[in-house]
Amino acid sequence: MDLTTALTGGLATVLLVATGLTAVISPFLLWLYRRATLQEMEEAVGITKQFVKLNVEKETSSTSHSPLIIQEQQAKTPATTSVVAQSIFHRVSRSGWMAALIYAAGGFAYALVFTAPWIITSGVGFKLNSFLWLFTCYMWPVVLVISLVAVTSRREAFYVAGGYFGIVVVIALYTLAQSSAFRLILWQFVYLWFHINGVGTVLSLAFLRHRIRAVGPLVLVFMVMGTTGALLAFEWATNNEVIASVFLKISALLGFGAEQAAILIYVLGFIVLIILGWWLLGWLGRRYQAKRFSDQSLTIDSLWLLFGIVQSTDFVFEGVGWIFIGLIAFAVYKLVTLVGFALLRRRIDKDADVPTLLLLRVFSLGKRSERFFKRISKRWRRLGPITLIAGPDLVTAEVEPHEFLAFMGGRLSRRFVQGEKDLEERLATLDKQPDPDGYFRVSEFFCHADTWQMTMRRLAEESDSVLMDLRSFSPANQGCLYELGQLLNIVDLRQVVFLVDETTDKPFLEEQLHNFWQSLSCESPNYAAASPIVKLFHVEDQLNRSTKALFLTLFDKSGIT
Repeated sequence: MDLTTALTGGLATVLLVATGLTAVISPFLLWLYRRATLQEMEEAVGITKQFVKLNVEKETSSTSHSPLIIQEQQAKTPATTSVVAQSIFHRVSRSGWMAALIYAAGGFAYALVFTAPWIITSGVGFKLNSFLWLFTCYMWPVVLVISLVAVTSRREAFYVAGGYFGIVVVIALYTLAQSSAFRLILWQFVYLWFHINGVGTVLSLAFLRHRIRAVGPLVLVFMVMGTTGALLAFEWATNNEVIASVFLKISALLGFGAEQAAILIYVLGFIVLIILGWWLLGWLGRRYQAKRFSDQSLTIDSLWLLFGIVQSTDFVFEGVGWIFIGLIAFAVYKLVTLVGFALLRRRIDKDADVPTLLLLRVFSLGKRSERFFKRISKRWRRLGPITLIAGPDLVTAEVEPHEFLAFMGGRLSRRFVQGEKDLEERLATLDKQPDPDGYFRVSEFFCHADTWQMTMRRLAEESDSVLMDLRSFSPANQGCLYELGQLLNIVDLRQVVFLVDETTDKPFLEEQLHNFWQSLSCESPNYAAASPIVKLFHVEDQLNRSTKALFLTLFDKSGIT
């Protein structure tokens, strides 16, 4: 196989096979990860029973003087929202779009690097309409990146995609207006756009699907390395008679034929390069823990690198050296974004308070919990970190690289809270600083059956705001009952928002809140409140319509500045 064929057909094969394997294997690995995590959660370490008992006795030692007021707020922007809360919301939204703008600037540089070779190799010189058309085509990944970084609703996604394709249509019409063969050239434009972006889009969406996005880029590294090893091994064996004969003899000894010998070669090459892939993943994991990048930037960089590799194959027929244009374009994109985020960090007040949000919820919500977390985290993580206790609903939704690698290396049990001392050490080292792209992290606490109550109490004490999702809440949710009692006792109610909907058993919820209030501890920050109010935020069916109002309520009640 000549080098040009290897860099086109071979590279395309590696990407297609690796991405296909990623789409298939990632859900299976996440299923294994979820099963292993849930098994660990069900285990008990036998250390917290006395801790919980003593705290319960302490909580029921007194009664409150002021009656508890329960108010239900509908999912619309509160008329009483403070100017501060409005300012914080706009600041958070602006931060997301500023990040998107920096990534777009990187995409601008990327598109310029790729457009230049087309102008050079075409032999017709620079033409404004051709330049604009090609540049716009190579800017397509920016639409995907903006959707990941800043878009929080379908309407915003429609505006971003519609704006891009609107520009594409205008440039295409401008060019077509200068041609007599309108219909023929129109299809040429459509073909060229899909030729440049079609394969990259399909491959990127295979690992950007929400269900596997948490581990998709990491698994893709594995699969690219393994697939490359398999193809290189086969190419090496078919061009070396001695090696080929060795594998044929081994296959014969095992009772197999030539086809099985080829499979053996593929498997061996796959395994050899997988070892290198494991080292590469370990390196990425260490860099992530050292805060060199965020989980979001890892996904976005993977997307740009994939597009760069795919799109560079078009230039190989002009010369083998052109294959590096994709890596050059990616390097330029990376340089621009690094400089952009460095400049953005200089504008941030390093001494400003960073609020932490504790997210509690009914674990049985399943996919509803995932969708809600996706919406709430995209905005809050521009403001501060999020803490939560791992549960079956979100255990695969927010898998950090080092957590996944710990599972793959058989070290998942080390991620679980083992006792009070271990918990305090974890809290002392809780990551409250933003990553280089300004994105804060989600700290997921993995707990055993008898350590989650202790962990919940300490997280509540350490958090600036608490959001408790009580959709589908009923008498069956005993864990939520414990958490409700603790929140009333240890957290200022002005910092807490309870989320409810039509699936919430509100009469039972209100009854329990009043019962817990009657046994409130005299040490509770709510004990001396003149008008203690619990606000139930009633969310609509379409969650995106309620997100802004929910955030304004959180900011208004938390005292964040």
